[in-house]
Amino acid sequence: MKKKYQLGRKNHGVTRREFLWLTSMATAGVVVGCATNPVTGKSQLMLMSEQQEIEIDKNYSPVQFSTDYGKVQDPALSAYIQKTGKRMTGQTHRPQMPYSFQVVNATYINAYAFPGGSIAITRGILLSIDNEAELAALMGHELGHVNARHTAQQMSKGTLTQAVIGGLTVATGATLGSGAGQLTSQLGMISAGALLASYSRDNEREADALGLEYMVGSGYGADGFVGLMDMLNSQSKSNHSAIELMFATHPMSAERYQTAVENVQNRYKSDRNKPLYRERYMDNISGLRRIEGAIDAMQKGEKELMSKKHKEAESQFNRALKIAPNDYTALVMMSKCQFLKEDWAKTQRYTTRAKKVYPGEAQSWQISGIVNLKTKNFEAAYSDFDQYDKLLPGSPKTIFFKGYAMEGMGKRDDAANYYYRYIQMTQQGKEAQYAYQRLQEWGYIR
Repeated sequence: MKKKYQLGRKNHGVTRREFLWLTSMATAGVVVGCATNPVTGKSQLMLMSEQQEIEIDKNYSPVQFSTDYGKVQDPALSAYIQKTGKRMTGQTHRPQMPYSFQVVNATYINAYAFPGGSIAITRGILLSIDNEAELAALMGHELGHVNARHTAQQMSKGTLTQAVIGGLTVATGATLGSGAGQLTSQLGMISAGALLASYSRDNEREADALGLEYMVGSGYGADGFVGLMDMLNSQSKSNHSAIELMFATHPMSAERYQTAVENVQNRYKSDRNKPLYRERYMDNISGLRRIEGAIDAMQKGEKELMSKKHKEAESQFNRALKIAPNDYTALVMMSKCQFLKEDWAKTQRYTTRAKKVYPGEAQSWQISGIVNLKTKNFEAAYSDFDQYDKLLPGSPKTIFFKGYAMEGMGKRDDAANYYYRYIQMTQQGKEAQYAYQRLQEWGYIR
């Protein structure tokens, strides 16, 4: 007689039919409705309420921030960015939203917004703009996406990536045995953006118009918007890999550029003499400017790594670490490079340093856990994934990996517990199949 599966105090002996019914109930539905667009005042089809936008933001923005190597460990820079952004929120159409403005450690050139008002700016783009008015223009544009509810609109049309709607698995895990190359995309190289909307050209034009309105209303010179557009227009023509994601999610066009310039020259002509605050901006990013060479090296190293030129990538990351030896991003990028070379000892050397430099950021713990699984150091792997789970809870893949580590340690009941939790969360893919088969083989599902 097969034993029944004990989970906590409840008896979970289930048949195959009961199991399939239970797991099918794990997928939540959504209710279709209409809402008034806060910008246009017109009624539009919406799948979600404002509170649901905030909940999606709360659940998914931490994942993307970690994919982008976490928030910067520079309290002064963070406070400056937050203060600059908050200065503009009173000008928006949705001032009640819980806005936050973050700098993330990623070196590629981008900024993005989640639907509940979380806005992130990379170190790479901060080094590409020239003054605070351009920064305000950038923030204003992202605020425009939030206020026009562009992400919610795309979800309502069914055009937003399934990663946002269905789970965290795209950006928060790496498939065991699926090939080292998958680690790069899943742990967030330049391609990190699976959780973000790809906006239409109409969305971009509307966000431009709103951003210009918000920044000028906050006291900034309209020429700051032209400066931002000049930079983006120049970058879009350069075919620089570091900005590929920027234009994948924020499409640029000559028409968009020209429209923005004409708005400044005509509608906002009287606002062109307002201040740009260049000196204040340069003072506040002085720490970034000191390591600009390291950030440039990391950008180049990512490009080489994505082209599978591991030796060249390693050289660039070494250059970055000579300039900024305790830079978390450089350490994690180097650990990824060593992972792709399957040099597990060197991978762990850099993840260990990264964990010491930034113990509160999750990505280095995850890479370390994967390496420990590959080297069959199951107890250490479990510890790594447990820490990752504390820092960034909610990832189904982490639950699977903890179960796999428990199985490796010979703790079958604990492994079964995790596998059962995993297949309640995710019913597709090799891991779900593996977990289900193990539960069948061990007699927990009959």
